[in-house]
Amino acid sequence: MKILVVGAGFAGATIARELANDGHTVVVMDERDHIGGNAYDYTNEHGIRIHKYGPHLFHTNNKKVYDWVTQYGEWVEYKHKVKAQLADGQYVTLPVNRETKEIVGESNIINTFYRPYTKKMWGKELEELDPSITKRIPIRDDDNELYFPNAEYQVLPKYGYTELFKEILDHKNITVQLNWIYGKDVEPLFDHVFNSMPIDVYYDYRFGDLPYRSIKFHNIDFPMVKVLPTAVVNFTNDSPYTRITEWKNIPAHGSNDKFTTLTYEEPCDYVDNDYQRYYPVKDIDGKNQRIYKTYKDIENPKVTFIGRCGMYVYINMDQAINSSLAVVTKYKESIK
Repeated sequence: MKILVVGAGFAGATIARELANDGHTVVVMDERDHIGGNAYDYTNEHGIRIHKYGPHLFHTNNKKVYDWVTQYGEWVEYKHKVKAQLADGQYVTLPVNRETKEIVGESNIINTFYRPYTKKMWGKELEELDPSITKRIPIRDDDNELYFPNAEYQVLPKYGYTELFKEILDHKNITVQLNWIYGKDVEPLFDHVFNSMPIDVYYDYRFGDLPYRSIKFHNIDFPMVKVLPTAVVNFTNDSPYTRITEWKNIPAHGSNDKFTTLTYEEPCDYVDNDYQRYYPVKDIDGKNQRIYKTYKDIENPKVTFIGRCGMYVYINMDQAINSSLAVVTKYKESIK
């Protein structure tokens, strides 16, 4: 079979490699000039590794996914910690634990952390969002300082995500085409298409557009060894930024003793950021999900939509891999 995979992120790369291993000819195309999707990273002039689209920290309880991804490249363990900076400059642990509650006051938790963050990140009031969004950051009653306290596997690719993707896509049956804008006119050339492009864009906004939030990333170099107490610090103030990342605080991300690089994240509507779609908006009334379902229900046997934009879902890296493994297994069964 000749297969087209649209998108060189985790969803697309997983499917491409699995089908290539089975002897299928696979073309992976991406409109960007790099592989890796939003996990793409690079090393800057100070020898510090930067995740272009914000920190990607692999964590999962799914051993199947862990075993699949760690067969490629070398990995290092990393237990992520996050602090929030209060108005008085004090740092406290996130997600909220017992110590943070004692410092801030339990009755102030929502208004200190959740409400201002939600307004900046999602452009909505807390009550306007589906509860599943805020549940991603729980309130705990223990003293655990880990950001992912329940994840059994917490690792990072030792040489970065870009090198990881190079290894995943390094197969004689895989061809990668970058800077390629997808058009439906290529579909007759392939037996099947796995497509991670926005599903509403694919169907020319037939039933309306699906909203997304985006992020503007601001990288700033400081002539200092270290600035932050942890890799990531969230802001609780009314500045336009939600969080800041100091990359050297993450293992295998550089050891420059003269400079450090920090990335500030400024959320915005995707329209205001060159239509860069990062986070599907799951609203409380379900309107966006109903629009997505209308697109999803269109009969199109030759195309399978994958990934965050193809399935209009907010998923982590391990979930994207797991979903694609399930999709490719189903496809293999269908062509037996």
